[in-house]
Amino acid sequence: MDAPDAIAHERHVKNDVTIVIPCFNEEARFNPAHVAALLRDPAATVVLVDDGSTDGTLAMLRSIERSHERVRVQALATNAGKAEAVRAGLLVAIAGGATLVGYLDADFAAPPSEMARIVSTLRESPALAAALGSRVAMLGRDIERSATRHYLGRVFATAASMVLGIAVYDTQCGAKVFRVDDVVRRALAQPFTTRWVFDVELLDRLLRGGTSSAAIVEVPLLVWRDVAGSKLAPWAAARAAADLVRLAARRR
Repeated sequence: MDAPDAIAHERHVKNDVTIVIPCFNEEARFNPAHVAALLRDPAATVVLVDDGSTDGTLAMLRSIERSHERVRVQALATNAGKAEAVRAGLLVAIAGGATLVGYLDADFAAPPSEMARIVSTLRESPALAAALGSRVAMLGRDIERSATRHYLGRVFATAASMVLGIAVYDTQCGAKVFRVDDVVRRALAQPFTTRWVFDVELLDRLLRGGTSSAAIVEVPLLVWRDVAGSKLAPWAAARAAADLVRLAARRR
């Protein structure tokens, strides 16, 4: 590779993929080593969004930022919720020139190696607009979820599929990547109207904006492990169901 080609390649690499990680009071369980693992991909950048944490999370994220050139911290002044934290991070990623943007839960229930597989799916298939991690318990896969969450998830996924008009096995997996285009930009232009099912609302915006369902693929994860310390309250399922009903009403 001669010098001009090398420079062009470096510019492409820097703008390839940005992964957003929303964080709220994650000081006790956030593992900086996972961020370092994501950055083993020389084309990857990480945006850590502090969602108005009240513990030492922001200081910890700033420390990680100082340790890695390709990490940026976006701090929200007050707790806005995961939906807005993700949206804010994705907007930062797009403004930074990324051609692929995604988000990953701060507990790393889906490890960095699985996020790398999802990213590779889009890189290798230019016709795809989105790749969604999917927690499918099969022989040969290490999917560890509580029975309650699994069965509630199956009921929710069925309802979400009916709302969206497409068959989706797992809308709520916190590992997703999107190819940046005008549809994605429009989908993120306004805050989400739902707090608990923003993943479904984002898919709805993409589909209504012109993304073909054929351009969205689910990637069955090889590894997923529930992590202790989840911020989901016992009544979260009821809130999510109510959000889904409201989303369905708006679609009609």
